[in-house]
Amino acid sequence: MTPVGNSGTGVPLRELMLVGLTAAVITYLATAVVRIVATRVGAVAVPRQRDVHAIPTPRLGGVGMFLGVIAAIVLAQQLPALTRGFAYTDDMDAVAAAATVIVVVGIIDDRWGLDALTKFVGQLTAAGVLVLMGVSWTVLYVPFGNIDTVVLDPLQSGLLTIAITVATINAINFVDGLDGLAAGLALISAAAILLFSVGLLRDQGGDVSYYPPALISVSLAGACLGFLPHNFQPARIFMGDSGSMLIGLMLATAATSASGRIAVYAYGPADLFSLLSPLILVAAVMFIPMLDMLLAIIRRTRAGVGFHTPDKMHLHHRLLELGHSQRRVVLVIYLWVAVLALSVAASTVFSVRVVVPALAAGLVVALVATAVPRLRRRIRGDRDVAEPVTAA
Repeated sequence: MTPVGNSGTGVPLRELMLVGLTAAVITYLATAVVRIVATRVGAVAVPRQRDVHAIPTPRLGGVGMFLGVIAAIVLAQQLPALTRGFAYTDDMDAVAAAATVIVVVGIIDDRWGLDALTKFVGQLTAAGVLVLMGVSWTVLYVPFGNIDTVVLDPLQSGLLTIAITVATINAINFVDGLDGLAAGLALISAAAILLFSVGLLRDQGGDVSYYPPALISVSLAGACLGFLPHNFQPARIFMGDSGSMLIGLMLATAATSASGRIAVYAYGPADLFSLLSPLILVAAVMFIPMLDMLLAIIRRTRAGVGFHTPDKMHLHHRLLELGHSQRRVVLVIYLWVAVLALSVAASTVFSVRVVVPALAAGLVVALVATAVPRLRRRIRGDRDVAEPVTAA
């Protein structure tokens, strides 16, 4: 049956767009109020030696994003097509409950500060809520041997889901170091998962089990879009841990909902790229944040300090040292994530013959954009050497 108000594809695009727009508008308006409240209650980030910002800036921006997400979910439940995603699965209730837990933990940390262990327990609790309410990886695809899929038992699926969720939360937390960086990366990643989910909906004729990942990702994308005007350099408010942990939780939930429970018949075993696309999507979406987190852990372990010990050697710090401005650093990282994530997501909509050349071209553009400061210095150096010779 085709959802109400849509074409015969079975994809409620207009309703999804309305949900995303609602999240963006509510987040934008709510964040302006949250900024005033954060200043009055003392939830302000005072510049430290490792920070990039130079003036005290209010935090708690994640509260505005949370309000936008909840408003979008409430609206979606009232719409004729999207409400089916609430009737047949508990994913939306699970993400709302887990998001509430993680935002409360983030608010406490943004205002009063929490030690790493307490915050980690809060992350485990939020991830555990997802598992208890039925959001978990239940199937893994194996590209070799005689086994196409591995069905996980409840313990295995729960542990895997918690591990992926906590890792994603911390990856976004690690990368949140420049104005607009985490929100923009989340916007791109959510858009990639949304594209992937729309492809699943199209292929499966609007199967309601694929509504939740589309709803989660479009709500997150809208919230990030509404928050960016307040947060892009120079930022008037930071999202804080309440925002970065919310983003990580929702990305992990959307990826799990989209990739962890796909029916075996959704992809043919002869099509290796399509068969692996769910796992590749998760890896592509989180590649840059995860790489930054992994390098930080290795770096700090070798230095003999705890992996939660802050430093000024993250990926964005290195790009600043390379010669990029703050805005260019953010845009360069946007470009890398967009090339990786959107290319994989686009493979569910377009032919591999189209996606692979586009991916190769995107990687070349990203490499050139990253190396621009060094290329400029080399050109200037050659020019400075050539000028005396020409004069002589």
